[in-house]
Amino acid sequence: MAKKQDSFYFDNFVACAEDSCRAAQMLKAALENFKPENLKEQLDMIHEVEHSADAKKHDMLDHLAKEFLPPIEREDIVSLSQNIDNVTDKVEDVMLRVYMNNVQDIEPNALKMTDIIIQCCDALKELLQEFRNFKRSKSIKQLVIRINDLEEAADKMFMQSVRGLYTESDDPLKIIAWRDIYIYLERCADACEHVADVVESVIMKNS
Repeated sequence: MAKKQDSFYFDNFVACAEDSCRAAQMLKAALENFKPENLKEQLDMIHEVEHSADAKKHDMLDHLAKEFLPPIEREDIVSLSQNIDNVTDKVEDVMLRVYMNNVQDIEPNALKMTDIIIQCCDALKELLQEFRNFKRSKSIKQLVIRINDLEEAADKMFMQSVRGLYTESDDPLKIIAWRDIYIYLERCADACEHVADVVESVIMKNS
């Protein structure tokens, strides 16, 4: 589907998804090898990735503003770009909550949810790699289903984790802090699913 001159958009989608994957891996590393004294430095590192993703999004929008005939509708390019960027934003939001809530110990379920987020981001990158050839791709549907399944797994882990806070902890500050963090972890999976939904919508309109 993608002509040579259209590759800029599809390459940009993939590059932004790669930033999301990088941010998710950095979040996992920070939580797995947790040291409260390193939180600010780790937060700054993830913010650099988020800033890089923002720059790519702005490059795409600048390119689109000068484009005579983009490969798909302008509003779809804008929606995809913004939704992909939102994934990286949400990963940074998790790290922000860990930092702002002055977390001193990591809950095991947070690591499990982070693993799900990494799987979501990896599947999203694969989906966007396939997107440029969506009329011929045989794997897009399965990748969309995989992202939906992972989002459901994140929902279940979220419910289990928040319930565990209220049934197993008598520390109100811990409950408040970790409920907040779990909410933002779940939003990461939601953000990945939103991108997959946009991809499906674009494919339906162009098929």
